Amino acid sequence: MQAILGIVVLLAACWAFSERRQAISWQFVATGLFIQFLLALILLRVPWITDFLLGLNYFISAIEQATRAGTEFLFGYLGGGGFPTDLDGNPAPYLFAFRVLPQVIVFSVIVALLWHWKVLPAIVRVLSMGLQKSLKVSGSVATASAASLFLGMVETPLVIRAYLAGLTRSEFFTVMSLGMSTVAGSVMVLFASILDGVLPGIIGHILGASMINMIGAIYISRILIPETQESAHTDSKVDLIYSSSMDALSQGTKDGLSLAINVGAMLLVLISFVALANILLSNIVIDGQSFSIEQILGWCFAPIAWLIGIPWSEAIPAGALLGTKLVLNELVAFIQLAQNSELFSPQSRLILLYALCGFANIGSLGILLGGLSVLVPERKAEYLQIAPRSVISGTVVTLVSGAIVALVSRI
Repeated sequence: MQAILGIVVLLAACWAFSERRQAISWQFVATGLFIQFLLALILLRVPWITDFLLGLNYFISAIEQATRAGTEFLFGYLGGGGFPTDLDGNPAPYLFAFRVLPQVIVFSVIVALLWHWKVLPAIVRVLSMGLQKSLKVSGSVATASAASLFLGMVETPLVIRAYLAGLTRSEFFTVMSLGMSTVAGSVMVLFASILDGVLPGIIGHILGASMINMIGAIYISRILIPETQESAHTDSKVDLIYSSSMDALSQGTKDGLSLAINVGAMLLVLISFVALANILLSNIVIDGQSFSIEQILGWCFAPIAWLIGIPWSEAIPAGALLGTKLVLNELVAFIQLAQNSELFSPQSRLILLYALCGFANIGSLGILLGGLSVLVPERKAEYLQIAPRSVISGTVVTLVSGAIVALVSRI
């Protein structure tokens, strides 16, 4: 009942912020919820699917080992090679910048090559057809939805660039919400490395979270901005192409390097700012107690954590993670989850993984607006108006997914 109440409250909040409440199709919403529950049941309760998702960790392990060969060559002991001094039997230090960030570059190239070799576009087409038949969305929206499982918030609209100008207001908002609700394939390996040991089969859960969130983004965006126009695009072709395998390799390397540098710089700044905020807050003492940014966020978001199925005894630290994800970003929240996993039961870790798995935060809003300003400048006034709602939409999507997983995991 706790998680069911959470789903009702979250959808009611979307209804309260809707542009046209009378135009909401609750049948469409019910269909989306049903598909989400079905997906969660299949991913978490069908044994061979669960085994397959666990098997994906072998692929991630292979990428880590392959990347280590390159980092050892370039960085020596910093990248995982033999340490130059005796450590008295202790393991060599694991340096994030030299061991984890290079995996982002390698995986980015793999995604680009699989896209050029038509493997990912074939998967996108199959998923797109399924979405068109089940949810009756247009071809352009269905294609963008399927692509969001593998691409980032800027690359997803790039796939349907030729159709962006002609999308209805509701469809355009759905595409924006998709970017906020899912995570890019290029950073899945980064999240998996950070969360290794928190849950078994972590990469399968991250991919599953994006699939469930993809469905949620479609119907929740239609609550906030209901469809009131006839779509002009019943079909859609994929616009993102590479001229050759070498082009995919070089472009993937360039994109991966840019992403790795941005991730490293972002972590440096955000973690430093959290530390700075905690230093300043520590000077405020009331009744002998000092404060931290994690405590404040925990108190603010604890009720939301409880609503998605977290026990109240764990709600404050869980609320801190949800608040960190929204105010800072999901990467910092995942790092904090990995560092404090002992505070949560396995059930709560599972719920939090799904509730944190999305790009919806204030920083991502700037990235999305920057991408759209290049792709579709003629709709600037419109996307500036509705962009803040995409953060709300993406946040609600991940929270509803967490609540659904809380229900399904109890069955």
